[in-house]
Amino acid sequence: MTPWAILGLGFMLGLRHATDADHVVAVSTIVSRSKTLRSAVLIGALWGLGHTLTILLVGGAIVVFHVVVPPGVDTVLELCVATMLIVLGGLNVFGALLQQHAAKHADHRAPAQPEARLSLRPLFVGIVHGLAGSAAIALLVLATIESVAGALLYLGLFGVGTIVGMALLTFLVVVPVAAASRRFVSLERYLAGFTGVASVAFGALLALRAVLGD
Repeated sequence: MTPWAILGLGFMLGLRHATDADHVVAVSTIVSRSKTLRSAVLIGALWGLGHTLTILLVGGAIVVFHVVVPPGVDTVLELCVATMLIVLGGLNVFGALLQQHAAKHADHRAPAQPEARLSLRPLFVGIVHGLAGSAAIALLVLATIESVAGALLYLGLFGVGTIVGMALLTFLVVVPVAAASRRFVSLERYLAGFTGVASVAFGALLALRAVLGD
């Protein structure tokens, strides 16, 4: 395989990696309250950036300093991701219940506060996801790259692919949701609750799989 083909593969693997089930669940849970395409794409890009930072740090340490990851660490990190998914889902469910309670005593047209509270949370979520297992995908081709510079460039392109993939994914998620929300005022609340329950269930399944070693 030529060097250019390897680098291209890194970018394509990054795009594909963005659609992994745990990534889709996490980002969907966070983005479910977004009301604009810009904020949704920003959430996806921040997630991808956090993921990329981890990949560059972990992968760079392995390539440059020949760091060896001890056995069992991947299980601990998978449990961290599972816990994070459960917490994110719980927050969404709790927020949806609060919004439902408030809707009974106020105008359905609630102020758009969630948009103003857009924070760096997706960045930290991406960092945690980058620690758990995804480094193995990024490092899959590193054994065939002889130069350190080439290996780091491969990791960088993998990260860029992940950022682009997550931005596109959140864009595709929000477009139909935003269109439907204009017709159904309460859709946002139901969507937040649904993604919250899905995130908790998926996190529990991921934790069980990590513990059982399956």
